[in-house]
Amino acid sequence: MILGYSNLYGPDAIEQALPDAEAARRLVDRHRPDIVPRLEAMVARITSGAGDRRHFEAALLGLARLGLRHGAFGDDPHDYHNEDHVMELAERRLGRVLDTLGEEGVPREDALALLVFAACHDLRQREPFDAPGPIGGNEASSIAETFRILDRCGFDPVADRAQYLALELMIAGSTFDPRPLPHPDGEELATAAGGSLARSLAIWLDGDRPEWSAEPAARRGERLARLAADLDTANVGEDFHHLADSALRLCRERERRAGRALGRAASGATCLGFLSRGQTHYFFELHRFCSREGERVFGARKTANGPGVRRVTERLLARFEDVPPANGQAVLDAFAALCADEAP
Repeated sequence: MILGYSNLYGPDAIEQALPDAEAARRLVDRHRPDIVPRLEAMVARITSGAGDRRHFEAALLGLARLGLRHGAFGDDPHDYHNEDHVMELAERRLGRVLDTLGEEGVPREDALALLVFAACHDLRQREPFDAPGPIGGNEASSIAETFRILDRCGFDPVADRAQYLALELMIAGSTFDPRPLPHPDGEELATAAGGSLARSLAIWLDGDRPEWSAEPAARRGERLARLAADLDTANVGEDFHHLADSALRLCRERERRAGRALGRAASGATCLGFLSRGQTHYFFELHRFCSREGERVFGARKTANGPGVRRVTERLLARFEDVPPANGQAVLDAFAALCADEAP
């Protein structure tokens, strides 16, 4: 489509092992028999009971491949980027968007695109090289694989160009840069650095592919990219126990990928940094809502969560001020206990 990443990242062994929705369903039913009915229920809700085989199969195939590649279905388990992350976006967060905005706020085709985004935006987590520009290699390779999933599930790149474009820009916009914005207090000064790329995706496209905005489907895709980014980072605006759980899962995943066992002393300092100052940095400096819709759905809860995030950080640092943590697990346990005190 407009970014041109399809030829940069080819199929891998996981795609060959799960070539279609039938294979995906067999795998998911074997490991998590609860997931297929839950996905079917979301599709039924979005379509007022009519169903949509193609979008359901695309979401199922994406979830199954992620689960086999990086989740509990395979041998490279990630604590955060896995099949449960798909479902928290596709079910709990998208459900909340639909509850708040209704069908007028999120038309059927948009909601179905968001469902497939939930399943496909994190398909790849270990890409060795990035794509040109600000889009991460994991996201660019996930775009390429998502296009192949759409092809396999009966979509046509010409007739269904709007959905291909939407998913391309939604996944691109989910690139998350942990660097702070150069001007965190000036919304008009946002650049491609800091937080979700979706906030500045249009700016980058204007400079790199100025013809993009002439196509209505691309403008729709950019708009959906901003809402999709808010869906992806909506932990800030969920109940406090969900926010805490996401931080714990991300911390475990970071330590696992770095090769630091939580029971060893080497993980103590990194876990403490991530679960204290790292959380306030993410919550107050990096995260910005990318869409008016996302802020409407999740903004009030984020505001309510803010004081608790600060208190947990202060108390966690105080807990280990005199005696450093023995290991990472000690930090995780302390963080979980402090968050439990904050949760209503």
